Amino acid sequence: MSDSVRIDRELSMARAAWEQGQEGKARVCARRAVALADRAWLAAAGHPLWQGDTMAHLQRIQQEVEFPLPVRQAAERLTTSVTRRHDTPFTCDPVSDAGLIIAHLTGHRPSGLLS
Repeated sequence: MSDSVRIDRELSMARAAWEQGQEGKARVCARRAVALADRAWLAAAGHPLWQGDTMAHLQRIQQEVEFPLPVRQAAERLTTSVTRRHDTPFTCDPVSDAGLIIAHLTGHRPSGLLS
C-alpha cells in the first residue's frame, strides 16, 4: 500500500471520528497520518530510516526551524493531550492541523515523495 493511500486512510478515519465526537480517536489517527507523511518526507530527502514513534515525529516537526511557524504550531497542538487542550490558545481540530502539516510536507518534498 502506498504512503499516500495510508495517509489518506488515517485522515479519513480521523475525520469520521471527529464528526462522531470522538476527539481522542481523531487525534490518534491525525497523529498517525502526520507520522506517515513525515517518514515518507524523510525517506525521500535521503535521510536514514528513522524509527521514532508518532509523538517523536510531531516533536521533530515542532523543532524544525525551517518549517513555517503555523506548521510547527499545528504539530504542537497535536502533541497536546485531550485533557490539556483547553489550556492552549490554539484550535483543537486535529484533522485541520494534520492537513496543514501534511500539505507542507507534500508541498516541500524531494521528487518522488508520496507518488
